[in-house]
Amino acid sequence: MNLPESLLYSEEHEWVKKEDGKVRIGITDHAQSELGDIVFIELPEVGDEVEADEPFGSAESVKTVSELYAPVSGKVVEVNEDLEDSPELVNESPYEKAWMIVVEPSDEAEFDDLMSADDYENMINEE
Repeated sequence: MNLPESLLYSEEHEWVKKEDGKVRIGITDHAQSELGDIVFIELPEVGDEVEADEPFGSAESVKTVSELYAPVSGKVVEVNEDLEDSPELVNESPYEKAWMIVVEPSDEAEFDDLMSADDYENMINEE
């Protein structure tokens, strides 16, 4: 399983990468492998507000449809349009090409609720 040390992780299997006052968000390698082949991704629009621990979109695989939960609250400033035509990128490249949204976080304290790669790995192993 691929778990970049530089990222933060949520209990709902999203990753967070801090970038110049914004955060890039996607789903983890573990999440995409559990979902199976992803065939459709639904994402919010630029300008939408997302709230921590609330759904911001969904991932549809051949097996199921799963909600995507925002790891932090804030305003969506960028959406990965490539996923509309190529949802399989989530399976192929969950950390590089398949980021989902970029958010301007509204509450820095929410980062305290996220996990390191080691903590996330321990959580998965307990499931």
